[in-house]
Amino acid sequence: MQFKHLLKKLILPLLSVFMCVNYTYAQSITLKGKVTDEKGEAVAGASVKLKGTNKGSITNATGAFEIAYPGTGTLTVSAIGYAPTEVKLSGQASINITINSDSKALNEVVVTALGIKREKRILTYSTQEVKSESITQSKEPNIVNAIAGKVSGVQVTSSSGTPGSSARILIRGTTSFYGNNEPLMVIDGVPVDNSETGNLNSGPGTSRIADIDPSIIASVNVLKGAASTALYGSKGANGVVMITTKNGALNKKPLITFTSDFSFENPLLPQIQNKYSQGTNGIYYDGETQKTSTSWGARMDTLKINGQAAKVYNQSDLFFKTGHTYNNTINIGGGSNTSTYLVSYSNFNQQGTVPTTKFLRNTLFAKYSAHILDNLNTTFQLNYSNSQNDRLPEGYALESPVWTIFTAPVSYNLQPATNADGTQRLYRFSRNNPYWVLDNIKNHSGVNHFLPTFTADYKPLSWLTVTERFGADVYTEMDRYHESTESVSNPNGRLVDQNINYRQFNNDLLIGANKTFGNFNVDVVLGNNIISTYNEYTYANGVGLTVPGLYNMASASTVTYSENQRLQRKIGFYLQSNIEYKRFLILSLTGRYDGNSVLSTDHNFYPYGSAATSFIFSEFFSPEFSKVMNLGKVRVSYGTVGNDGSINPYSLLTPYNVAAIRNLNFPYAGQAGFLISDIYGNPTLKNERINEFEAGFEAGFFNNRISLEASFYSKKTTSGIIPNVAIAPSSGYSSTSVNSAVMRNRGIEVLLNVNPIKTRDFNWDLTLNFTRNRNKVLSIYQNQQQLGNGFTNITVGQPYGVIYGTRYARNAAGKLLTDDSGLPFAADDQGIIGNINPNWLGGINNNIRFKQFNFSFFFDIKRGGDIQNNVDGYGYFYGTPKVTENRGPRVVDGINATTGQPNTVSVNGQQYYQRINGILESVIQDGSYVKLRNVSLGYTLKPSWLSKSPFKSATLSVTGRNLWIHAPHFTGGDPEVSSFGSSNGSQGIYSFSTPTSRSIDFSLKVTL
Repeated sequence: MQFKHLLKKLILPLLSVFMCVNYTYAQSITLKGKVTDEKGEAVAGASVKLKGTNKGSITNATGAFEIAYPGTGTLTVSAIGYAPTEVKLSGQASINITINSDSKALNEVVVTALGIKREKRILTYSTQEVKSESITQSKEPNIVNAIAGKVSGVQVTSSSGTPGSSARILIRGTTSFYGNNEPLMVIDGVPVDNSETGNLNSGPGTSRIADIDPSIIASVNVLKGAASTALYGSKGANGVVMITTKNGALNKKPLITFTSDFSFENPLLPQIQNKYSQGTNGIYYDGETQKTSTSWGARMDTLKINGQAAKVYNQSDLFFKTGHTYNNTINIGGGSNTSTYLVSYSNFNQQGTVPTTKFLRNTLFAKYSAHILDNLNTTFQLNYSNSQNDRLPEGYALESPVWTIFTAPVSYNLQPATNADGTQRLYRFSRNNPYWVLDNIKNHSGVNHFLPTFTADYKPLSWLTVTERFGADVYTEMDRYHESTESVSNPNGRLVDQNINYRQFNNDLLIGANKTFGNFNVDVVLGNNIISTYNEYTYANGVGLTVPGLYNMASASTVTYSENQRLQRKIGFYLQSNIEYKRFLILSLTGRYDGNSVLSTDHNFYPYGSAATSFIFSEFFSPEFSKVMNLGKVRVSYGTVGNDGSINPYSLLTPYNVAAIRNLNFPYAGQAGFLISDIYGNPTLKNERINEFEAGFEAGFFNNRISLEASFYSKKTTSGIIPNVAIAPSSGYSSTSVNSAVMRNRGIEVLLNVNPIKTRDFNWDLTLNFTRNRNKVLSIYQNQQQLGNGFTNITVGQPYGVIYGTRYARNAAGKLLTDDSGLPFAADDQGIIGNINPNWLGGINNNIRFKQFNFSFFFDIKRGGDIQNNVDGYGYFYGTPKVTENRGPRVVDGINATTGQPNTVSVNGQQYYQRINGILESVIQDGSYVKLRNVSLGYTLKPSWLSKSPFKSATLSVTGRNLWIHAPHFTGGDPEVSSFGSSNGSQGIYSFSTPTSRSIDFSLKVTL
């Protein structure tokens, strides 16, 4: 009875609870929906939340989502690059939501450090992106050359016109005294090597980034300052170039795209005289019975040889040929509703303007992305390239054919290259005949380059993402150089074999969280990086070919061999947080803790970090004013990063070297011998430190029809590494390396984008950029004031890279001094005679579309930046530069050093130019230029014209490069050149390198 009574008491409440639960359950609705953009394309990764609750979902690869709601409510949908959208719900079970691009956020998503995509609106530092269209439109085979002049704060310098030659890229000036100053290259989040390799004689090599096919690039984003690169630690000290490759497309049938390019290249030549013959003091030498290197002979228009008017041999026109480049690319891309794919193959073939030089590149790129689970995405990609490069020695080398062509007399026929007995036919001594070089000297490089990458993104929660990314950079290189017997420099012949094995493995594990707390949005990335780099070099040099023409090391009578292995490992832990308050205030904090195996245990772990903030004041504008100025932002940042590029593996140790005691070299009589090096390996060395402050302003007007970005930065390098500092001989060593130098860079950058005209049929985009950097060396070591660095100089109180050397003797008033013979002479002491750093850089890019036509033209501008013109410098002695055509008597405007009176002694041209040949100041020229770097005209056929064909689209275009160069103070061919490569000490010199070219490219692009 008690049980029945209890049941009666409980049954009514239980029934009420059951009915209430049942009612609630009945009112809970499962909503299935899809999010698309204004073009109808699925938006993956969009956040879908039920307003006022903790319920949320993330759209999958097809834009689909699923969420439960109690019958009524409001959905909020947000995604990077899109304006937040709210949708009222009232019992529906399915819905399609369209979200619009957010013009207020600059309508742009950019790739930042570690490959993380962020809205440009919320960035607290300066970056600049170059799109795929701009890269492919340039028709440059090297990605670095393709962005030249297009990014503020960035300077790109070509090294040579030889196919495959390197290019140097510098961001915000020089920061390391002797270490690498070029930025870190990153492809889809994985660092890759950009070393210069492949040349076994004088001249530049090839930058390994040249192995990448530009047609697979979706965008290049340049991270400039310390705040943007701190996540990369010491790898990102000089800036980072983020390269993002293309993807396939969801729910797309296979789309086949074929592109074919063909171009002609003609060399840009220095100014050479053609009025005077071989000889001296006006007397003709025939180069057969009388030999001389100079062209101070008789006038060609009066000279008769065997009773006939002398023939003028334009050596450059005869030697250089029209270069040709063929580039064919085919790619196939598409995808299902859960996966995408892209496969691309490219064949690039460039035949140089110097006969026998060429660069061949075959690349294969494959990328597959799959949405395996609702919360798991994977991507696997492989980039493989095989390149073959044939080049010839350049610069000063006796084997350089360009030297001889630029200095050969116009009265002498260099062909045939051999005499009847097979020996070289020479008009002078100590220089090879350039046509003999073509057949008997060769530098070949072959590279196989692999770049595999695997990425997995896992979202265990709607606000949490775990990313695992593994990538490798692996290449093998075989370099071969041979020089036949009868060579002037190596009469018995020479062989060089070099093998390079490079392996770099990189792994990043990232945990990203994005949460909204009231008015705050917090984005946090926590990660770990492990990178291992291994280099192996083997080098064999053989001289004395026992069998002429047999270019095998077994044919060499004397062989020297060396090998070198380097292994370096780094481990890093990093954290980045971005805190956004009400869309107008952003705080970004970054920290990284690195460990480096090449440093001592006392210094091998070190922290980096940055703090930055942005204030978006346009969020407070009225709707009316926002129609005029839609974006206004100020930002401030401070970051500190390191640079260990000048500390090589094992450089803290003092090694043993192969012994050489007077004339006794080991191994001797089968006995090996080693002596400890006299250079002390400093075990206390630590990485250089770069501290940088940056402030910027960004604005957008008329819905970004006009946008402006300006930045100021000031960065200082401390603890700069200076090698080979002299120490007391009593220590048993002669020198060591120290952390002591200090250097500063300050500059401004301006980027202006304008869309003056925008209609359905006509659109004009104009982009201007401006860069000004001021560098100063503040200290070197104790009281040391000066150091040499290749062709340039490091001087306290001066910019890094001043040119130091012999200068004209002058009086106190700066007037030129002459000797009693009426000729100027060199001062007793050398001094600073030039500065390779430009005063400012600029670029003007125009893109105009009219219906099916597209027209673009791009001006690249450099103001200042001195060049040491050695083609003229040595040519003054030979009598070959154009300026030496004026050979009449002249009185040098100067003061006689003996009498103190104005000079009155007349001298002839040969006397004058052969005298100033020994004064370096005479060949320092202002390298300012305005260059029409690129002009392109394209036409896209109307789709209706192709309706009955298998083609979906077709575009024809013609592109010109370097069509016009205005360099009023430079007498060489192209002022944008560094003849000896991309190293720190090779800049600002023009010295008998293969000329760069003016080219016309014809292109056809069709899709199936």
